[in-house]
Amino acid sequence: MGQNSKRRHYQAWVLAARPRTLPLACASILLGSGLAASVDALNMAVLVLALLTAIALQVLSNLANDYGDAASGADDEQRIGPARAVSSGLLTPEKMRTGMIVAATVAALLGLLLLVAAFGNQWGQILIFILLGAAALLAAVTYTVGLGGTPYGYRGFGDIAVFMFFGLLGVLGTYYLHVQQLSWLPFLPAAACGLLATAVLNVNNVRDIESDARNGKITVAVRLGRTKAIRYHWALLGLALLLTLIYLVALPVSWVGWSCLLVAKPLTDAARKLSHTRDGAVLTNMLKKTAISTLLYSVLLSIGLVLF
Repeated sequence: MGQNSKRRHYQAWVLAARPRTLPLACASILLGSGLAASVDALNMAVLVLALLTAIALQVLSNLANDYGDAASGADDEQRIGPARAVSSGLLTPEKMRTGMIVAATVAALLGLLLLVAAFGNQWGQILIFILLGAAALLAAVTYTVGLGGTPYGYRGFGDIAVFMFFGLLGVLGTYYLHVQQLSWLPFLPAAACGLLATAVLNVNNVRDIESDARNGKITVAVRLGRTKAIRYHWALLGLALLLTLIYLVALPVSWVGWSCLLVAKPLTDAARKLSHTRDGAVLTNMLKKTAISTLLYSVLLSIGLVLF
């Protein structure tokens, strides 16, 4: 394989891994760790391994999404979003399946190291989290690669999965790995983080609503129609900010933590663009803006919790 061929091959894998989505995968881990730091229970080994595990799971999900959309025909020549490796012929389906196996293996090994770092020899705790990890692996693959049926991402259940894995399970699971107990207050920012992550998915689905409907990919946006999907988007943002405000009032947090509410400006700017344009390039930029705002929300709130 020549140098140019190797470079193209590498670039195809980078395209399939979609590195721009990886920071969002870290948002729930950072927030859960910030919540743990607020009760003086931060474990740096847990933080690092949780971040690496989340990134590996997101890469697996991206590879599976690339493979599944190509196999189902959801990626056609009229698709608005970025090019996909399999549908564009840069990688064969066989190579993508191999990549998925490698990513799943890496995620599983990192997850096991994470559990050992968190729980030591508490095998009961480890077993429970192994089951949760297996569910995360299965969810990452079956979003667009169904097991004996239509992928759940094509049936309108993607929003629920994102809310759970990027919100409640992601934040509270990370918090528990540090603290090894739960309280009710962390549920508020965990739910807010999940709602914002769901809003990121909704921008993507509103952008792709015509092509998804044409190819039988029935997302929540397709089910609702464009107008109601935009109202749904505003509801996601409004509820996330309301839950955050309740949390900030209920628990003393430094001014840096309150600064997480500043993301309301870029989030609402993106939502207004979503309401007033169908331009694919503009909506792709609004997708990035919503994702970056979600990550910034978690970072600012986490810093505020650490500094208090």
